Amino acid sequence: MTPIVTCKGLSHSYEDIHALGSIDLSVNEGELFGFIGPDGAGKTTLFRIIASLTEHFKGDVKVLGYDPAKEYKEIRKRIGYMPGRFSLYHDLTVEENLKFYAAVFGNDVDSNYHLISDIFDQLAPFKKRRAGKLSGGMKQKLALSCALIHQPELLILDEPTTGVDSVSRIEFWDVLSRLKESGMTILVSTPYMDEARRCDKIALMQKGEILMTDSPLGISESFLGDLMEIRHQDRFRILDLLRLEHGESSAYLFGQTIHLVTNNHSVDDIEVLLTKNGIDDAVVQPLNPSIEDCFIQLMGGKDD
Repeated sequence: MTPIVTCKGLSHSYEDIHALGSIDLSVNEGELFGFIGPDGAGKTTLFRIIASLTEHFKGDVKVLGYDPAKEYKEIRKRIGYMPGRFSLYHDLTVEENLKFYAAVFGNDVDSNYHLISDIFDQLAPFKKRRAGKLSGGMKQKLALSCALIHQPELLILDEPTTGVDSVSRIEFWDVLSRLKESGMTILVSTPYMDEARRCDKIALMQKGEILMTDSPLGISESFLGDLMEIRHQDRFRILDLLRLEHGESSAYLFGQTIHLVTNNHSVDDIEVLLTKNGIDDAVVQPLNPSIEDCFIQLMGGKDD
């Protein structure tokens, strides 16, 4: 398959802040490629370099065959970029923003309306409303429409659904799936694991490095050890007990439950341990590892 984005030994620092370190990455044509990681993992810096918005970096980067440090004009003609913060003109209406961004790329809305029709039709009742007065979900749909209006080959979306209601998130990702089916290559970062599972591949990032790159299924299957879920109202007491017995990194809070990583221990073994310590009403059951569990395991290994 044709690589659309390649990075080899990519690193970048902001003065004394190490943002990216030796990133190796290859994104193929037509992939919906997700990036997962906490704040400060380097996702935005990576996207800004790929989008030719950050010039000073070390390593080799190619985007659609171009060098973003030297051939940024060619790249910017061919990509759509949607930053994490809403960056359209608040005082322009929905319709005016869209016409402006089409004109920037030498296009008009009518010529490429087919690219955004299923998104913009939802915005039609608000086309005379100023962008700053839209809801979070509608702002993101407008921003995506503006990023698509010039028919980009590569779409780059930096946490596009953060702070958006769950219904709008689902609708937004349905649109991305349709764009992917049309052959568009999409890079997207997200803090939501349900969204990550809709990607073809995902890269898990932490402290400026990629810990692992694979399909969502491949990452889940890479988990080392057996995983159990424990439910009980006294979570913190059980957590301390399990860490004392199985090691500090073996147990961690997961929402209202505890996840325990073991080797060759059964549910009965854990129940016996808890009963010996006066806890006989906990619910213990085996669990299939999720992407979150794999990420936690990788981060724990990294700290070691």
